[in-house]
Amino acid sequence: MKQFLLSLVSFICLSGLAGAQDANAPNKAYLDPTEAGADFALQGEYAGTIKTGDGEFKVGVHVIAEGEGKLAWAAYMGGLPGDGWDGNAPLRGAGDVLGKNGILKGDNGRGEIKDGNIVISTSDNVRLGEIAKVTRVSPTMGRKPPEGAVVLFDGTTADHFEGGQLSDDKLLMQGVTSKEKFQSCELHLEFLLSFMPNARGQGRSNSGCYLQGRYEVQMLDSFGLSGEHNECGGIYTISKPRVNMCYPPLSWQTYDIEYHAAKFDTADKKQSDAWMTVKHNDVLIHDKVKLPRGTTAAPVAEGPEPGPLHLQDHGNPVRYRNIWFSPLDSF
Repeated sequence: MKQFLLSLVSFICLSGLAGAQDANAPNKAYLDPTEAGADFALQGEYAGTIKTGDGEFKVGVHVIAEGEGKLAWAAYMGGLPGDGWDGNAPLRGAGDVLGKNGILKGDNGRGEIKDGNIVISTSDNVRLGEIAKVTRVSPTMGRKPPEGAVVLFDGTTADHFEGGQLSDDKLLMQGVTSKEKFQSCELHLEFLLSFMPNARGQGRSNSGCYLQGRYEVQMLDSFGLSGEHNECGGIYTISKPRVNMCYPPLSWQTYDIEYHAAKFDTADKKQSDAWMTVKHNDVLIHDKVKLPRGTTAAPVAEGPEPGPLHLQDHGNPVRYRNIWFSPLDSF
C-alpha cells in the first residue's frame, strides 16, 4: 500500500509538472480567449491623451504578451498605427503581469494596467494621464461580394478547397488550396491568428495567403513589431508593409487585395511582372508593388495558367471566413 501511495503521489506531481510545461511550450496555441489567461486579457491596443509640461499629446500603446508573466510594450506618438501615429519610431519597453493587472516599465516612467486602462506616470510618480483599451474592427469586415464574384467560403462548406476542413465553430482551417483558379482579381478574406504567447518570430501563428498559389502575403502574429517583409502584411522577400496594421491575436482581420497576373508571350516567356495593391484592415500597406518572382516553396510555379488561392499550413492554427474573389481585366 505504501508503495502504491508513493507511486500515486509521483504520478500526480509529474502530471502537474507536464501540464505546466505544456502551458509554457513555444507551440502552445489558444483559439478561445476564455482559456488564454491573464496576460491575454492585458494584451491589446490602448489609446488616449497624456499631459506633460509641453502640452497634451495623443498616444497609442501596444501591450504584447510574451508568456510566463512577461509583457512588452510599444508607444506611438499621435495615436495607433493607421489611426494618427506620426510614423516616428515607437518607444519600447518591458513589463510584468501581476495577477489581473500589469506594470509597464520605462526609462522615464511607468504604466499601470488595471480595469482596461493604463495609468501613465513619470519616474517620480507625476501622473500624466490615463488611456483606455480599444478594440478596432476593420471597416471591410463582413464585406459583401459584388455581382459576378466567386465565393470560396461563406461559412457553410469547405468544398471549394482541396483538403478543406471546418472547425467545430464552422470556420475554415489552414492548409487548403482552392479548386477554383483565377487570373487577375480582387480578393477579400478575413483571418484570425491564434494566441501563442511563448512563441517568437516565424513560430507565432504563421500562415500565408498565396495569390495564384505563387506570391505570398504573409500572415503572422506580428502585433507590436516593426513590420517587415516576413511579418504580417509583408509580401514575402519582396516588400515590407508601409505600416504594421496587425491587430492583436484572436482579433478578426481583413485583407483586400487587387491582384494583376503576370503576362506571358506565346512561348510562355514572361513579358511583365504580376503586381498587387494590398489593404490590411482597410489601411493601404502596398500600392501596385511588382512581383518579380514567385515566393520560395510556393505550391505553383510562375506561368501563364490561372492559379488557386492557397492558405498555408505552417504548423499553427489559423482560422478564415468570408473569402471571395472577383475577376478583373488586367491592365
